[in-house]
Amino acid sequence: MTEADDFETHRPVLIGLAYRLLGSMWDAEDVVQDAWLRWSATGREEVREPRAFLITVVSRLALDQLRSARVKREAYAGPWLPEPVADGDAGPLDTAELRDTVSIATLHLMERLSPPERAVFVLREAFELPYDRIAEIIEVSVANARQIHHRAARRLAEGRDRFRPSPEQHAELFNRFIAAAAEGDLGALTELLHDDVVFYGDGGGKVRSALRPIAGRDKVLRFLAGLWERYPYGGAAIGSANGHPVLWSRLGENMQLLAVDLRDGRVREMYGVLNPDKLGRVRPPS
Repeated sequence: MTEADDFETHRPVLIGLAYRLLGSMWDAEDVVQDAWLRWSATGREEVREPRAFLITVVSRLALDQLRSARVKREAYAGPWLPEPVADGDAGPLDTAELRDTVSIATLHLMERLSPPERAVFVLREAFELPYDRIAEIIEVSVANARQIHHRAARRLAEGRDRFRPSPEQHAELFNRFIAAAAEGDLGALTELLHDDVVFYGDGGGKVRSALRPIAGRDKVLRFLAGLWERYPYGGAAIGSANGHPVLWSRLGENMQLLAVDLRDGRVREMYGVLNPDKLGRVRPPS
């Protein structure tokens, strides 16, 4: 096996790791390319376990990238949401943990974590690395790695259901949402939303959207009603991105990808991605 072949064998895992750490496929691909340069410049006699070596390199490069990305995201026009990707583009999704850690809801929640917390959480939850390996990668003690993981997991669990909804439950909710939106039935829509629902809209300064999160069922209902009154609502279809169902719809001339997170069977958080720069890797169902 050639040097390039060996690297390509691990590329899907490396992309999945970098994407979970950064929430951006553009940045993830840059990190993996930098990892390739380091890999090709390192003698094979220096690498005992290629997968472990590459995961370490990508994790550290992504951590450096994440620290600078956080500064840029603070100046972003409105709420920053992860870049949606087609199923499978972010690496293997063959376990519930891998699917959950790549969902738009989880990636958005991980923005609350510090870069080390995010790295420890992803390496442990998605890739099941032992604490001694994680400690080596982020250069802390094993005890500290455990503590960081428990803290990160606790922060991400706050306010979320312990059990994730099935794809069928997601699809049923989206079908009800489509029917309510098509009829302008705010009463039916009210039944779908949690009292504490929050809407995040990411237009990125390219498409008009709410510049701040909209919190509370009444405010979200008024926002949606005003949006549908201003822009014709159509082209609604259920698709899939990041390993989970999403709702596509057309708002005027723009497409929106909507992902949701549920609590107690109702929508607790809504993530509307309208920024066209973030929709280049996903397509609505034909």
